[in-house]
This record gives sequence, C-alpha cells and structure tokens, in this order.
Amino acid sequence: MLKHFTSSGFAVGLVVLGWPCIVAADDGTPLDEIVVTADFRERPSAELPSSVTVLDSEFISETAVQHFEELINVIPNLNWSGDGHRPRYFQIRGVGELEQYQGAPNPSIGFIIDDIDFSGIGTVATIFDIESVEVLRGSQGSRYGANALGGLIYIRSRAPTETYDGRVEVTIGGDDAFSLGAAAGGPLNDRKTVLFRISGQQYQSNGFRYNSYLDRDDTNRRDETSARLRLSWQPSESLELNLAALYGNIADGYDAFALDNGYQTLSDHPGIDTQESSGASLRLDWDGLDGATLAAITAVASSDIAVNFDADWGNPDSWAPVTYDYVSLNHRERRTLSQELRLASDDSGRIFSDTTHWLAGLYWQRMDEDLLTVNLGEYYDPFYDYADSLADSLGSEYSANNIALFGQLDVELGDSTRLGAGLRIEKRTTDYVDTTALRADPEETMWGGELSLTHEHDENLTSFVTLSKGYKAGGFNLGMVPSEDREFGEENLWTLEAGVKSFLFDNTLSLNAAAFASRRVDQQVRTSTQLIPGDPASFIFYTDNAARGESWGLEMESRWYATDAWEFYASVGMLRATFDDFVTPSADLSGRDQAHAPHYTLAAGMVWRSATGPFARIDVTAVDRYYFDVSHDQQSSPYQLLHASAGYQAESWSVQLWGRNLLDEEYAVRGFYFGNEPPDFPDTLYIRLGDPRQFGITFEKGF
Repeated sequence: MLKHFTSSGFAVGLVVLGWPCIVAADDGTPLDEIVVTADFRERPSAELPSSVTVLDSEFISETAVQHFEELINVIPNLNWSGDGHRPRYFQIRGVGELEQYQGAPNPSIGFIIDDIDFSGIGTVATIFDIESVEVLRGSQGSRYGANALGGLIYIRSRAPTETYDGRVEVTIGGDDAFSLGAAAGGPLNDRKTVLFRISGQQYQSNGFRYNSYLDRDDTNRRDETSARLRLSWQPSESLELNLAALYGNIADGYDAFALDNGYQTLSDHPGIDTQESSGASLRLDWDGLDGATLAAITAVASSDIAVNFDADWGNPDSWAPVTYDYVSLNHRERRTLSQELRLASDDSGRIFSDTTHWLAGLYWQRMDEDLLTVNLGEYYDPFYDYADSLADSLGSEYSANNIALFGQLDVELGDSTRLGAGLRIEKRTTDYVDTTALRADPEETMWGGELSLTHEHDENLTSFVTLSKGYKAGGFNLGMVPSEDREFGEENLWTLEAGVKSFLFDNTLSLNAAAFASRRVDQQVRTSTQLIPGDPASFIFYTDNAARGESWGLEMESRWYATDAWEFYASVGMLRATFDDFVTPSADLSGRDQAHAPHYTLAAGMVWRSATGPFARIDVTAVDRYYFDVSHDQQSSPYQLLHASAGYQAESWSVQLWGRNLLDEEYAVRGFYFGNEPPDFPDTLYIRLGDPRQFGITFEKGF
C-alpha cells in the first residue's frame, strides 16, 4: 500500500525526526524495489549514484487533488515560484528561474512529461492517471545537458497493461471545485501485442480569490482539461514501440495579487494564465543487435501560452483622484522537436574483459518560440497636473538548436564496487530577432559529465560518491538594458555528493541520506529594477554573470511499514545556498542567501489502513523563510501545512474525504518589492498567497 517514497538520494529516518519506537513488526510489509526510469537505463534507485525522489501513483492520488503543485513540498530541497497561477518555474537546491517575461528561454530545471520536453512551461502538469513523478536533484550534465543544470523533474503517465481495466473519478470540494476524470486500457488484439490506455479529466474551481470591485469570486478561476493516450506495440520479441500523446488546456484566471496582501483583490482588468499544449513521443527499443540494444526517442510539442495581468492591481476608485491604470499582455507560442538515439551494451556486449557496460548516444532538439508583449497604461496626477501614457509592444522570434554527443561507462571493480563515468558535449546555436531591430545569434560548445563510485556493502546497504559538472548556456538580455549588460556567458556547476541507501528490518524500513557541496562558476543571476517610477510596466529583469555561488546541504528520506496497517514516511531537505561574490550597483550581496532557497524543507506523514476497508492519513509539510528575489532583501515567513484524509477502500470502489491546509495557514509563494501606489509610490512588499483551507470528497469506481 502506498509504496511510494523513493529514496534515491538521501534520507533520514524517522528516528532522526523523532518518530517513536522504530522497531519492525513481524507482520510489516516489505518495501517494493523502486525503479528510476529517467536515467539512461531503467534501474533500481539503490544503484543510481545520486539523490532522487520517486513518488508512485498511489501516493500521488492520495496526497494531491489536481496538480503537481500539491506535491512540491514533500520533495526535499524543491521549491517553486508563484509568478503565475500554476507552477512553471522550479528551484532545486536553490538553482532555477523565478520568471521569464521575455523571449530567449534558457531553463535551469528540466521538466519532461512522457519524454516530451516542457522545461520552463510546466503549467500542464496535472496529475490524473499519472504513474510516477521522479525528481533528480543536482546537475544532470551527462543525461540531459544544458536544460538540467539544477536537476530534472520527470512525470510518467500510466502505461497500458495486458489486462482490461479502467476507472472513473469524481471530486467535489470547497471553492466550487468539481472534477470528472475517466481512464481505460487493455489489449487491442488477441495476442496482446498491442496495448492501449486513454484518459481524460476536466477540473474547475473559483481560485480562492474574491474581487470586491467586480463582485466576482472567479477572476482567479481554475479551468483545467487534460487528455492522454498511450499505445504499446511489440511486433516481435526483440522490438517494442511505445507512443505517448497528450493534450492539456489550462485556462486559468490570474488575479492573485492584492494591495493588502490578502485574498481580496481590487483589479478592474483581471488577467489570465493559460497554456494549451499538445505533444507526442515515440520510443523504439530494439534488442536484436549483437551485444547491444538500441533506443530511439522522437518527441514533438506545441504550446500556446498567454499571461495577462492588471499591472496596477487596482481600479479607478483605488487611486482617485489620480488616474492610474496599467495592463500587461503576453502571448507566447513554443514548438519543440527532438530526436535521441542511444546504443547500449547488454550483458553479452560488455567490454574490457567483460567488466564494463557502455552506452553512446546522440541528441538533437530544435525550439522555436514567438513572443508578443503589449503594455498599456495611463497616468494623471491632478495635484501636479502631470500626465503620462504608455502604449508599447515588443514582438520577438527565437530559435535554438542543440546537438549533443554523450557516453557512459559502468566498470565493475570486483563483486561489489562500480565505477561510473559519463560525458556529454553539446553545441548550441541560437537566432533571435525582434521588432526593435535587435538581432542576436550566439553559439557555444559546452561539456558536462560525472564520475561516481558505488559500493554495495551488502544486499541492504549501498553507498556512493559522485563528482559532477553541469552547464547552462549563455545568452542575451532584451529590452532597455545598458549595452555592457546585453550579453551574459555560460554558467557551470560543480557538485560533490556522497550518500547511503539502506533497507532495514526485513525490508520494512528504508533510511537513505546524502550530503552535497556545489560551486557555481560564472553564475547567471536574474535581477530586476523599475526604470520609471510610477510605471509598473517598466519593471524590467536582466541577467548578469556578476556572481559566484556556493551551496551545501543534506537530503533525507525514510519510509517505514511498521505493520500491514501502519505506514510512516518522512523527508528532510537542508540547504545553504549563498552568493560567494556578487556586487550590484546598489548593494553588496556577497554572503547573502540566494532567492527561493529556504534553509529547510520538511515533510512527514502516517497512513492507517484496515484490512476491512477504512483508511486515514495525515501529512505535514514545513518550509523555512527565503528571499523572494535578488533585487531586494524582502523575505517570506516560515510556514507549516497540515493535510488529512479518511475514507473507505472496497474491492472496486473507494471514497475519500480530504482536507488541505487544515489550519488555514497564510503563506507566500512569490513576492515583489517596488512602488505601485500613487501618488508617492513608496517601495512596498507585495506577496502572492498560496491556497487557503479546502475540503472535498473524491469518489472512484474501478472496472
């Protein structure tokens, strides 16, 4: 039951967190082996020399209601920026973007759904009929290259099976929440060589805001549709093809910021945050070669994204007698096409006296993105008889081609020790043009890789140490920036990581832990400034290489099946990510914490399941304070969230009553510090709050 928490990486046990009496019961349920699919080769988590979390379908469905957002706090050292309605920008160990308002995307955290790349646009990550979520922490320089400097988030939908099955799920909750989802799958022929699975879901809610000026409770609405198709065809024993296709339409409102930092907004032009995406991937696996297997992965995706918002967050009554009205409209279209080829040895193809597995591959991706931004505004101050207006737009076209060669060796040094070495060389070329007549076409060649040593002390205890180098491409700043700040260079991230992965008490308890230390060389830092006081649309962002950064920390996860009825889990992330050397025109930030890098993230929970059907669970998460941004020193407040559920599980149906944020904690997920209130425009901290308390019921019928 709920066999979920991986533990690749490192985890601390319940003893460390203070859970009482860690003594395995005789009837405890053995833990299942966790397999990581985001690696080059699918392999058990214990064999992967890095820190990784894997959440399985049962944990996902019982812990989250609708979106990946609800799982973030249970994953050590993972944070997100609430810059839009749903998370699309993530930070792992303090590495990651906070926003992207201009063209030329350059993500630090990879985000992949069924082998389709959505890095930097993770809004479509709904979780209905999802098989697993895998989070690989730290640079994935040899596996995923430039888009995974800080780590990778890999989401996999449920695969088809040889047995017909299906389910229907209905959820009703507070905030006028309602969702309906259905999924079905099985064989398409008598030989069961062609399998399918299809699923779809529609979710709606009001979005936890009340706009008192418009007298509406749906200006921050959620309207989210998803559909998925999986096909598997095995024409012969040596050949298998897997097709995954998805469609996501996230048509959410965006009215999340209030002048008093509460849940009651005043905007007269509430915005939208929408993403309509379609994509597909085709994977071919062939083991008909002599001593090797071939994997070929083709993926294509198209996304149409709009983010519009009321830039002054007010209305005529808010500012009277001053006239102050600004809006920002952003429309983005992104298209990606990628091809990956991997040739890997099988057991008969090992080299160097049959001691070494090898892998070699080629990767190519093309991304095209068009962006149109329109800012409109009007300002009039009758006291000073001062008037100003804004009506500008910027259109841009961007394309990037990435081509990479990569390889990996795994050398057996005796019966229990393995040496791993990976290398990736990547060339990136870009082409950018916009309506200001700016043209840029930088290109660069980068490399990354890793060396690892893994030792299996016995069948229940493995330790590892890894040295890795990740990289992120350089780029250029757009808009009104000084010429000396137009371009910025490549960033590199070196990490040394060591950990242990263990199973105790007849495999009923897992205790995994890892420690890491990283150094960011030529660190890219995204900062911001307001060019024109009184003009909120002139709040610009630009990137510089002015900083070096350091980070160190711990990540710990544990899971304990005390009996067949009781399960406990816990995870801890500890992080100190600082600027080693960073001086801006207005401040010296050397030694200061980096943005969105809390010192700790904690999660713990327990589940009770009766053999007769009733069940209950409690989940607690906690996040330390963190700096909202680089351009100011404003911080969030620490917060703790309590979630609980109870229900009944029958053979073919279940019902679950659930509550999220039961203590109704007010907590911030994004913060800006600037002048936005006329006529004096004092610098003020404005925060976006996370979701308040919500109750609901979910009914599921299987067939």
